[in-house]
Amino acid sequence: MSHLSFACRHRFPDGFELDVAFECDRRVTSLFGRSGSGKSSILSILAGLFKADYARIQLGDRLIADTDQKLFTRPEHRRIGFVFQDHLLFPHMTVDANLNYGAARESGGTDISYDRVVEVLELRDLLGRRPGSLSGGQRQRVALGRALLSRPELLLMDEPLAALDEELKSRILDYLQRVIEEWHIPTLFVSHGQTEVRRLAEWVYVVDAGHITGQGRPTEALPDSRHDFEGDA
Repeated sequence: MSHLSFACRHRFPDGFELDVAFECDRRVTSLFGRSGSGKSSILSILAGLFKADYARIQLGDRLIADTDQKLFTRPEHRRIGFVFQDHLLFPHMTVDANLNYGAARESGGTDISYDRVVEVLELRDLLGRRPGSLSGGQRQRVALGRALLSRPELLLMDEPLAALDEELKSRILDYLQRVIEEWHIPTLFVSHGQTEVRRLAEWVYVVDAGHITGQGRPTEALPDSRHDFEGDA
C-alpha cells in the first residue's frame, strides 16, 4: 500500500489561506469539513490540477511535487485516480468508451482489468449507452470505473455521494466498499456527510478554514452529533 505524505501552503486572491500537512497510510482516509474549508483544493493540488504556492507530495517512493526543487509531475503521470462529484464523463462517448479513455497508458500502479471493473461495478448492461441516458448512481459507477482503469496508486473521491438521494447513497456506498475490498487502493475520501465517513473511513482529518483542526478514528474525530455539513468544498 502506497504511503502518502502531503504538505501545501497557498494564499488565494480572496485572502483565504490553505496551510495543511498530513500523512495517509490507511486504506481509506477522509477529509471532513464544512463548505469552503479547502477540502477540494487539497485534492486538486494532490492530483496536479492546481499549482499551490508551496507543495511537497510524496506517494510511496516517488516524490511527485516539491516546490523547493521546482519539481512538478504532470497529472497524467502521477498515477492518481480522481472521482469528481459531477462525474465529468464525456457526453458524446458510450460508457465503454468512457471507461477505456481512463485506461492506464503507462506501466505501474495497481493491476486492474477492464472485465473485472465491469463485473464489480455491474456495468455490463450499460456499456453501449451514453451518460445522458444514465441515472446519477449509474454515472457515478462509470466515473469510478474510469478512475480505477487508470490503475492508480491513490484514489481521490471528491464528495462522490453529495448529489445522490439517501437510497442511492447507500447503494453507491456498497459499490465503494466492494472496490476497496477488491483492490486495496489507498483512498482519500472528501465528504461533509458523517454517515459515509463513519462507514468507509479508517482515519479522519477534520478541515476547517484551510487548516487541519483534528484527526483520529471516526468515533474520535467526528462531532458527537450526527449533523452533516451542508454543501461541499
